[in-house]
Amino acid sequence: AAVAVAYSAVSDHLDRVVALDYDETASSTDVVPLVTAGIVLGLVGIVTISVVSGLMYAAVPAVLQEAVLGRPVAFAAVWRKAWSRVAPVIGALILTSLVALVPVLLVMTAFFGLIISVLAMDSGGGAAIALSLGFIGALATGPLAVWLWIKVCLAPAAVVFEGQGPVAALRRSSQLVKGDWWRIFGITLLAALMAAVAGYIVQIPFSFLGLFPGMIGTASLDEDPSTAAVVVAMSGYLVATLLGMTVSQVISTTFPQLVTGLLYVDRRIRTENLGPVLAEAAGVPPQGFPQQGPVPPPPGGGTPQW
Repeated sequence: AAVAVAYSAVSDHLDRVVALDYDETASSTDVVPLVTAGIVLGLVGIVTISVVSGLMYAAVPAVLQEAVLGRPVAFAAVWRKAWSRVAPVIGALILTSLVALVPVLLVMTAFFGLIISVLAMDSGGGAAIALSLGFIGALATGPLAVWLWIKVCLAPAAVVFEGQGPVAALRRSSQLVKGDWWRIFGITLLAALMAAVAGYIVQIPFSFLGLFPGMIGTASLDEDPSTAAVVVAMSGYLVATLLGMTVSQVISTTFPQLVTGLLYVDRRIRTENLGPVLAEAAGVPPQGFPQQGPVPPPPGGGTPQW
């Protein structure tokens, strides 16, 4: 809808820019509206993606919180709980990304600064040294970024399950991952690979379906079609491709989050003796659970809460 509104607002400017010859320069009266529309669309896209991602990351744990008890999940209840935690979840996602990316960004910034310095000095041997240092820096910070990412990967689940804030959720995730990093890393990596393969396979039929209306539409174009005619002719292909990308994105986003949510529950059961609490919440007699050794209390003390 935003793209359609933006196109209707700047279609005349776009047609004039597209119709220019190679030796002609676009007028500022045409370029400024196009650039402005592009910036507005970019901002709208960023906000939309952030809100949708936050809802997705909040809805999956909200569903799991009832599903692990064997209770039916109502859409209205999931929507209310997910929407109420969107802002903290988005904050946790931003902090999680920053925690993993900051070491890499620092090394890459230093690397590019070194490259610029070497090129300014016009030293061939220095360029080789700079490339070697950049490669070593990437090898050093890559594993660090992965280690940090796994340490905080349970933060969105902690936000929804426990009502934590973004910073507290990162600390909570680090506490739950402690002592079981390799297992969580392997399961998370496997889930991501499975989701990526499934998303790619699902997207293939949509791409093939989009070829037919695209070929039919382009065959009916004139020798000198307008921009609007080209967009209309390719609309079938674009719609099919966007639909395939949407379905693929849903799969590649939802499945890893389901696995992460189950890992969160698993870690709480293993480290906080949450099993009897879950049984009590589900109305199951707790006698079937084996006695466990002493476990540390949850944050804030007391018995585990669900």
